Amino acid sequence: MKENSIIREDVKIGKNSKVWNFCNLYGCKIGENTQIGSYCEIKEGAEVGDNCRFQSYVFVPEGTKIGNYVFIGPRVTFLNDKYPTSKKAIEKKWNLEAAVVEDEVSIGGGVTILPGIRIGKGSMIGAGSVVTKNVPEYTVICGNPARIIGNVKDNKYKFVI
Repeated sequence: MKENSIIREDVKIGKNSKVWNFCNLYGCKIGENTQIGSYCEIKEGAEVGDNCRFQSYVFVPEGTKIGNYVFIGPRVTFLNDKYPTSKKAIEKKWNLEAAVVEDEVSIGGGVTILPGIRIGKGSMIGAGSVVTKNVPEYTVICGNPARIIGNVKDNKYKFVI
């Protein structure tokens, strides 16, 4: 682990996983053979599966669950409170609605995922998208708000599987 990262003692990091420079990890669980890119922050109670790849500047708040073989592009932000306020944060009385990312998902750079969203297995999210609704399995979505544009099993997406 890099000495210029903050990794709290209660963080669990699996075998062969790597955390790069300037990361902040607090009370989370990282699976095996996972790489966390520089400048990522993963909050308490978040869980990241095995064989994941996080690019730089990914933010994962409290309670977020990320499956196995998940790729997360740079500057992806997960949110966990629909109506955040400073007062609620200070008093730790927010309404936690964590996102869930199932296995084998690919999330492009700059994506924002709103609170309580479930992203189905094998789905792909295009760069810059804002995910406001649950994503069915094997779906390709993009845009703001993100909309379904295909299925990863369609011939035109063969190159990505």
